Amino acid sequence: MSVITKFVVVRNGVELEEIFTDKKEAEAYDQLLDAAQEIAELIKQGNLQINVDAKTIDDIALFLARSAPAVTKILKAVKPLKPASDDAAKSKIKTEPEENKDKAPEVRAKSRSKAA
Repeated sequence: MSVITKFVVVRNGVELEEIFTDKKEAEAYDQLLDAAQEIAELIKQGNLQINVDAKTIDDIALFLARSAPAVTKILKAVKPLKPASDDAAKSKIKTEPEENKDKAPEVRAKSRSKAA
């Protein structure tokens, strides 16, 4: 007779169908499910203008989590977009008020120090 140790992932009190003989594989699968759950929540909270049922969102999230290396490679090339309000605030700081543009440079410097 042989003894076989099996690892089962339990989520929300329910044993999943996947059975593993290696603890590392079971933990990796559990982490994959955690990532998929976070992705699904991100999609659901994303104010998307589409109607998709929760099962489809969960399936897409699981696919993206399983494809993590490819998704990560794709997303590394994306530079984060800055919110429009930040850009507007920065552009206001960089430009001088219209009233100071006609004045001599030394007068402009004084005007800036008063505003600060």
